[in-house]
Amino acid sequence: MEEIPHRAQLPRKRFSLRSSGERSIAHMDLDTFFVSVERLMDSRLNNRPILIGGTSDRGVVASCSYEARKFGVHSAMPMKMALEMCPEAVVIRGNSANYTKYSNLVTDVIKENVPAYEKSSIDEFYLDLTGMDRFFGCYQFASELRRQIMTETGLPISFGLSGNKTVSKVATGEAKPNNQMKIDFGSERPFLAPLSVRKIPMVGEKTYQTLRHLGVKRIHTVQDMPVEMMERVLGKHGRSIWEKARGVDTTPIIQYSERKSISTERTFDKDTIDVVKLESILMAMVENLAFQLRRGVKLTACITVKVRYSDFNTHTLQARIPYTAADHVLIPKAKELFKRLYDRRLLVRLIGVRMSHLVSGGHQMNLFEDNVEIQQLYQAMDKMRDKYGDRSVIRAAGMQARTIGRMTNPFNGDPPNLLANRRA
Repeated sequence: MEEIPHRAQLPRKRFSLRSSGERSIAHMDLDTFFVSVERLMDSRLNNRPILIGGTSDRGVVASCSYEARKFGVHSAMPMKMALEMCPEAVVIRGNSANYTKYSNLVTDVIKENVPAYEKSSIDEFYLDLTGMDRFFGCYQFASELRRQIMTETGLPISFGLSGNKTVSKVATGEAKPNNQMKIDFGSERPFLAPLSVRKIPMVGEKTYQTLRHLGVKRIHTVQDMPVEMMERVLGKHGRSIWEKARGVDTTPIIQYSERKSISTERTFDKDTIDVVKLESILMAMVENLAFQLRRGVKLTACITVKVRYSDFNTHTLQARIPYTAADHVLIPKAKELFKRLYDRRLLVRLIGVRMSHLVSGGHQMNLFEDNVEIQQLYQAMDKMRDKYGDRSVIRAAGMQARTIGRMTNPFNGDPPNLLANRRA
């Protein structure tokens, strides 16, 4: 691990990336992000074991401090179990609006200084620094950027730097807490070799158990295995995991854009003023879009409702919200926007909903208020929808919406507005 270099002036966007076979990819991760935000607002929490999540016995741990992790506590653990393991922990319900605010502050600093970056979740970023060594080195640039983020936001952040996303992400994990690490070109395999196979991105609990049954615990074992064996045991993901274990990853940086969105519209064959029908269709739209977010492991921070009247005048209203993919958060907000838009004196020709400012992140942003039963309910409904179709499980209030439009896969590329507008 290298020392942080002397502070230098960060170059602004006055350069172009060079064409080279060697990439420089940094992975930045805000350390125990939710906990760090809470400690910014209340210094009395410093150095104490912290649990953030649902505060009832049925709640779930969304995040925990390093002090709590020493007792074996981890995220997604039932709060009751966590408190049994660490009874002196301070339990905080959490405030997703505050976490969204600080995530955006960090994003603004990165956007100002880095030509190409990917926001992979609310607290993780990949930066493409290829070609920036022409100034004073990619590692020094990343170090200065890390220092600037800590100075301007007060949040601890770690990073790993290497030639690809996989090695950089693993390096960040090894550098934590609140540190940095560089893996030189050609040293990827020796760096990865002694680590647990759980460190490889894509290796979840099921894959890990499969590898354990083969006697595989360390990455060096995977490195020495024939790729054909990995494919035979793990199927289509076998080769990808084998390549990652050997430090090979050609995955590109997917440029982050807050304009990214999914949306749907419903145009009526006959204009209507039936508010019950309109709200039912609106609810069905939001419910389906929320399911698509969860299926794509995405969160939204902005919801927009659109109403077009019979005279073709179109009005939209949007609201910024804490990152979420939960029906019970999005539906009330959409209904609130619709009530502010709706003019009962005019017939409605079209209504639509759009969710934008998407980031990766799954459902964790709702663990502060959800209990285990709500999470299990979402998982059960989504599983049935995956198997039997998007409309196989719906709320009773949304049953008037016979169709809500056809969706292509919204998370396999462009264009951003991916729900077809269908007449009903």
